[in-house]
Amino acid sequence: MNMLVSTLALLVERRWGYPTPLLDAIGHPVMWFGRLIDSLETRLNHPDQSPEHRRRGGIIGLAALLITVLVVTVLIRDLTNRIPHGWIIEMVLATSLLAQKELGRSVRAVAEALRQSLPAGREAVSQIVGRDPQALDEAGVARAAVETLAESTSDGVVAPLFFLALFGLPGIALYKAVNTADSMIGHLNARYRDYGWASAKLDDVLNWIPARLTLVLITIACFFAPGASPGKAWAIAQRDARKHESPNAGWPEAAFAGALGFKLGGPRAYDGEVVDLPAFGDGRAELRPADILLALELYNRTLTVLVCFCGVIAVMQLISA
Repeated sequence: MNMLVSTLALLVERRWGYPTPLLDAIGHPVMWFGRLIDSLETRLNHPDQSPEHRRRGGIIGLAALLITVLVVTVLIRDLTNRIPHGWIIEMVLATSLLAQKELGRSVRAVAEALRQSLPAGREAVSQIVGRDPQALDEAGVARAAVETLAESTSDGVVAPLFFLALFGLPGIALYKAVNTADSMIGHLNARYRDYGWASAKLDDVLNWIPARLTLVLITIACFFAPGASPGKAWAIAQRDARKHESPNAGWPEAAFAGALGFKLGGPRAYDGEVVDLPAFGDGRAELRPADILLALELYNRTLTVLVCFCGVIAVMQLISA
């Protein structure tokens, strides 16, 4: 039932997302992961320890996080298996770990805010990126939104769905726990370089296949997205993706750049420090709010290709069962 659950979870989350009243009442699973990650880091990561001790502490913290998530989700899945049509409950729970609706809403909010003013655009983009928003001009805000949309298409939608399809609720929950840990502690600064090493490396491993699968989905989606070029999406990704310091993030980002005729990447400022990152694509770097909307159109077509792909496999599995 995993593929059927995955298809329906994708459809339900795309339509309704995570309910705001539920968010206000109990928070979100990623927030729960974050609290546990913070608590473990406070106990296990001490600046006076040697790099070896801090790396060991990071491994222990990651193991504790994953064991906790695994135990809880396996218990939930065991309970749903005992209930008639319990897979529906698993499907509803899985929707909370997909981010397609919220991602689209947040990126669209940047385009709308940027049309009002540059300060409004900077404020909106600060909600979805880690770089310094005050260092961005209008084109920089637009590029940041498109780059985040491209990368998050992979690690916010395709990757969690991939692990849901393979391993059910425990699979998607474990993936999101690792991805959350990487986003919180997988940084190359003095505090996290050693402690977050295990989380960053495991996140790289888990995203290897989904990132490349995302390239395939984006390329197919280009056939249905106005103005998008499937040939350039594929060619630019093959040429530029490996320039990225991450083994995975460059694939969707370069694919979006090639598909839409943009030039993405380049230097970014984090906490006042400029990081010189490579550029992806040969097109325009001076992006505007309308270009964010073009990227959102490609994003939506990519999600449609994804749900169709999952739906076909689900139907084939049901027929052969």
